[in-house]
Amino acid sequence: MAEYDKEMPPEEEETVNRAALRKQRWIMAGIIVAVILILAGIVVAVIALTKYPAVATNVRDIFIIFMAFESLVIGAALVVLVIQIASLINLLQNEVKPILQSTSETVNTLRGTTEFLSENLVEPVIKLNSYLAGLRKFFDIFSSRK
Repeated sequence: MAEYDKEMPPEEEETVNRAALRKQRWIMAGIIVAVILILAGIVVAVIALTKYPAVATNVRDIFIIFMAFESLVIGAALVVLVIQIASLINLLQNEVKPILQSTSETVNTLRGTTEFLSENLVEPVIKLNSYLAGLRKFFDIFSSRK
């Protein structure tokens, strides 16, 4: 079989670590640039909307419409979530609970069976073995004197 846990030489491992660090720096730089561009866009939009109040009212109205639509979507998602939670509760009550009860009954039956076997089979066998060992030792003692 091929071995999958091969260790890299230290030079290669250092090269991989440097490449990962370089990639992580580029990702962080991209995130910082994106945040700066978004903030600049917000500032430009606020300045433009304060210069043109008619456009600001139109943008406000469109924003209100989008917010109403978003609240409808969130409301529908909450309804679906409540239905899913009700389905989960039903599943737990009607399917998982009986399985747990059945498992508990099985464990209790198994406990009773092991106690029965212990008392009626294992203990007599142990007693018989101890009697036989004592009898064997008794005969060993008398046979060694001859």
